Amino acid sequence: MDKKEKSAIENRKNQILNLVKEFCTQKLDDDYFELSERLLNKLGRKRDVPFMSGKIEIWAAAVIHALGTINFLFDKSFEPYTTVDEINVFFGTNKSSTGQKSKVIRDLLNLGYFDSEFSTQRAKQNNPFDKLTMVNGFFVFKGSLPEVPSQKDPIPKIFPPKDSLPKTLPKKEKKKKPAESDDPVLDLFSSE
Repeated sequence: MDKKEKSAIENRKNQILNLVKEFCTQKLDDDYFELSERLLNKLGRKRDVPFMSGKIEIWAAAVIHALGTINFLFDKSFEPYTTVDEINVFFGTNKSSTGQKSKVIRDLLNLGYFDSEFSTQRAKQNNPFDKLTMVNGFFVFKGSLPEVPSQKDPIPKIFPPKDSLPKTLPKKEKKKKPAESDDPVLDLFSSE
């Protein structure tokens, strides 16, 4: 990639980023803008930079849509909240184009719910998977596991100290043969 191509990519990325910043300022927050910037930088490092073709408005809407999809932006119970229609009206795009480009971004970067790199701070704090761990192939709540003693905690001693053990072991007693009973059936079971 020569300097001219890098310059063109950087210019196009900045155009998209300016549109995204305007939307984030009006409808969202700084967290979404920072994630959008990180996402565009990552897309700009791909061999075939996807946002070099097509309208910048569609790509700006797709960036917001992709991040919004994995961060529950379209769920009314989350803050900030917006709709896909609001995104499309703001950028002057249609739903199918925005959705298609959003899918391209999510597939290209393997984005999913609770993504460690592209989740908002609120989504990271509310991540239910942070409370789980895997033990022997099963998911277990971390709070249900016993505490592991730290290096500072003394390890509980299972065996008594060596000097408290007897020097010699007691001799084993020979087993005595049980006395025969008056019942011949019981004698059958007790004989060896």
